[in-house]
Amino acid sequence: MSFYGIAGLFISSYLWCTIFWNVGSGYNRFDRKEGIVCIFRWGFPGKNSRIFLRFLMKDIQSIRIEVKEGIYARRVLYMEIRGQGAVPLTRTDKNLTPREIEQKAVELAYFLRVPIEVF
Repeated sequence: MSFYGIAGLFISSYLWCTIFWNVGSGYNRFDRKEGIVCIFRWGFPGKNSRIFLRFLMKDIQSIRIEVKEGIYARRVLYMEIRGQGAVPLTRTDKNLTPREIEQKAVELAYFLRVPIEVF
């Protein structure tokens, strides 16, 4: 029993640190004048605590919506980038309704002038 208590203590301290440091938060910046997209996220404190991605708008292939229905429904918005794969734009813990995720995808695809893919 003490093993499970100690394990629970470590897991809970990890989760509280994640919440306190706001890991995964950040912003997406789309600049049409310069043709650049910047994605910034905070990571865990340390050497690589900042995640900063920067690429050209012409390298964006499509906006992808991934939908997984079931007990744990999950809807995530991705940006497909040539040569780098898919970059998530919405938080995985934020459960958006189908209408909200579709609206965000349509607005972004219209702004970037790229197609929408649904998986």
